[in-house]
Amino acid sequence: MTYFLYAFSSSDLVPWLGWLDLDGHGRTVKEAVGVINKYHDPIIEERIEKRRRRGGDHIHGWPKEEILEDLLDLMIGLKNENGEPLLSVDEIKVQVAELFLAAVDNPSNVVEWAIAELINQPEILLREVAELDDVIGTQRLVQESDLSKLHFIRSIARESMRLHPVTAFNLPHHSTADTVVARYHIPRGTSVLLSRVGLGRNPKVWEEPTRFNPDRHGRNAELAELELRFISFTVGQRRCKGAPLGSVMTYLMLARLLQCFDRSSPSGIAGVDLTEGPNSFFMARPLLARAKSRLDILDQL
Repeated sequence: MTYFLYAFSSSDLVPWLGWLDLDGHGRTVKEAVGVINKYHDPIIEERIEKRRRRGGDHIHGWPKEEILEDLLDLMIGLKNENGEPLLSVDEIKVQVAELFLAAVDNPSNVVEWAIAELINQPEILLREVAELDDVIGTQRLVQESDLSKLHFIRSIARESMRLHPVTAFNLPHHSTADTVVARYHIPRGTSVLLSRVGLGRNPKVWEEPTRFNPDRHGRNAELAELELRFISFTVGQRRCKGAPLGSVMTYLMLARLLQCFDRSSPSGIAGVDLTEGPNSFFMARPLLARAKSRLDILDQL
């Protein structure tokens, strides 16, 4: 689905051709939506039914003593000023699907590339493991409350996002007025796409831009890049509203994978192949690495 955000379609130029779906994009996206709904909808419906069986329902909420389990519970229980449900069942399903689409690609892509780069640079990997052991120890898992103290893990995630963006461009924007940016005139009505690769690997901004070097970001690095030296969540009125959630997801996933397992290349392989895919910026071949448990508490989970 995300691939077709940037795909050219003849109906972009001749809108009335859209119903013909000459490129087959509509059919492909519809099938992808069906796959997502097949997994999401039963979970949402089961949770709503669960609330009803426990003495409440989607219309009247649920018993006060019931503990919210997650974001889905929160959406089910939202009410307007009249005490009526703020979201219908269909609206909840759409919101969940949108969160999934917005959150699935970037965190997983950042983490996969980061681990691949760290395996090829074991000295950096050892530094991060040492940080985790020093700050967290080996008797418990990393929690969200720990992330502010894990400075190096944030630099690693930021460097991975800079060097390995999930797509070539940001989402398309549309200029509403004539303007000049960096001496370039952009007429009103222009479709504007910023190159994530062009910015993140710009040799005028980044020294040795193709080298994976977390130290370039400093101690208090964050994924959000407010100066647009590379694109993470963008800035301004159209910036990504999920930046805090996306950052926490990325940091926590990467930190726990590095905390729980020693990583290395498979036997007989010198290092991870960092070749990008022919039609994307994902890894050409999914990461294959050896993972050995390094925490005794994993046996208790």
